[in-house]
Amino acid sequence: MARSLRASGVRPGMKVHNAYGYGLFTGGMGAHAGAEALGCTVIPISGGQTERQITLIQDFKPDAILATPTYLLTIADAMMKQGIDPASTSLKYAVLGAEPWTEEMRHELETTMNIKACDIYGLSEVMGPGVAGEAVETQDGSHIWEDHFRPEIIDAFDPSVVLGDGEHGELVFTSLTKEALPIIRYRTKDLTRLLPGTARPAHRRMGRITGRSDDMIILRGVNLFPSQIEEIALRIPELSPHFQLELTRPEGQRMDQLTVKIERRESVTVEGVASAAKVLQQQIKIHVGSSCTVDVVEPGSLERSNGKLRRIYDMRPKA
Repeated sequence: MARSLRASGVRPGMKVHNAYGYGLFTGGMGAHAGAEALGCTVIPISGGQTERQITLIQDFKPDAILATPTYLLTIADAMMKQGIDPASTSLKYAVLGAEPWTEEMRHELETTMNIKACDIYGLSEVMGPGVAGEAVETQDGSHIWEDHFRPEIIDAFDPSVVLGDGEHGELVFTSLTKEALPIIRYRTKDLTRLLPGTARPAHRRMGRITGRSDDMIILRGVNLFPSQIEEIALRIPELSPHFQLELTRPEGQRMDQLTVKIERRESVTVEGVASAAKVLQQQIKIHVGSSCTVDVVEPGSLERSNGKLRRIYDMRPKA
């Protein structure tokens, strides 16, 4: 974990604001221990209580923040509502993980908060946070610490097939140095690919996680992930990163329906809303291959993240 933090720009002596949960989830305590091992002072806030997060960022002036990407977005939005410019804080680095996020989300956060945002990867079954970390110099995917974990990529639908580097599939880990609970070929359900190392050439990189096999929506025969919608939506200036996907099956119909509920940005006019909705609908059809309904809603009307954000609301009748 200390190695991952240092790769992402955190240095000994820095103050680190830790907004990962401190409950039975491994993120908070794992991140805390790693930051202390690196020689940092940790501000142990945990998740939630966004107003308090903002107060302590202003009071303690941390150099770095650890959080999920959607929760950091929540903090930035809350700052703007208070009349605080998120780019004016002391924060220089953000180390973000625990949920898939896109390059478009990185650009949104870096521009809004004037920070460098890097990915970090971990999972409770394998160790917790710090299995892989992204280098601030390149920001091109998390290097897997292969002296501790052996990665493989398998076909998510046929686990007997091991794929080569560069091929997309499900990430599998075997622990090499773990003593209490060794893991052999553990299926993570995370979908990615393995790439050569860059800033840390001794260690291969993970491509950005496109989703989880258990988060995949099969809509009228088309495979769809929330990260695909995020990537498309954030290319449309009128739309915000706040969205939900609602799956329904109207009574008497055999086909599932997808509604994308997404907030408009504050400055958008009524005409802009209609135009943006049409563009998003068209782009999803072109790039994902499935029709959907787009409902552009008022800013602040959708649920905000307090940690890991729920994107999918399955309202179809249970079989």
